[in-house]
Amino acid sequence: MSHMPGAGGSDAQLLRADVMHERLRPVRHRFVYPVFCLRLNLDALPHLRRWWFGVDRLRLLSLRRRDYGPRDGSELAPWMRARLREAGLAADGEIWLQTFPRVLGYAFNPVSFWLCHDRSGDLRALLAEVNNTFGEHHAYLLAAPDGGPIEPATVLHCRKVLHVSPFCRVEGGYQFRVRTTPDTAFVGITYHDADGPLIRTAIGGRLLPFTAGPVLGALCRQPWMALAVIVRIHWQALRLWRRKVPFYGSRPPEAAVATAGGTTQANAASHAASREPPST
Repeated sequence: MSHMPGAGGSDAQLLRADVMHERLRPVRHRFVYPVFCLRLNLDALPHLRRWWFGVDRLRLLSLRRRDYGPRDGSELAPWMRARLREAGLAADGEIWLQTFPRVLGYAFNPVSFWLCHDRSGDLRALLAEVNNTFGEHHAYLLAAPDGGPIEPATVLHCRKVLHVSPFCRVEGGYQFRVRTTPDTAFVGITYHDADGPLIRTAIGGRLLPFTAGPVLGALCRQPWMALAVIVRIHWQALRLWRRKVPFYGSRPPEAAVATAGGTTQANAASHAASREPPST
């Protein structure tokens, strides 16, 4: 089920995971990398202080509120709940943020996920906050087509707005699937253009306690993870370029004006996706 926030009563978890990316055409290109993420209850952020982790403080691992949501350093949970009310979504329970931490102050997050639950613990909305390597960002707010709980079989749709890869146009849309158990977490994304599925990505793995042992163990195994994320993005782009995949650059002609942190409302996104072929 996808409605188990805070398994074991914790307000934070470590996700030791793999990231998979697969391009289906014009050439098949696939890679898998190990990563680790944090999953944090936003209401508990003020209390998540460790010698090795801090919020808006320099630690081995940290989270900076200015990187998310309103990007002004304010509290994240009230901002998110205001967006949910505006969208008419009954997600009045815990809100969990899944994100790459800053490692010694540095991070690049291609996408962070805000998992928004109701008071019964059911997942009711997903905010996918996307950053590109050109310094732009956009947030896609998603809900089940029927307005009900988001289950493992639920497919969430939205239209693509933000230019992400120089090897893709700004067209089509995304399909998201979310699955959480007490021990595991998974988010899968399929991007479709006018010709059908083009790219499949996923991040999933094992949930561990947010304690010094598992967290520092993950950091010791991948001490350069934060830097490796951006290096790997450019390395894989070079491989695609060498394989002569069409390159559209940072400003493809058909791209809409980049959004600086705008949020796509869930109902509008769902309705738009229902009228067009789903794409990523």
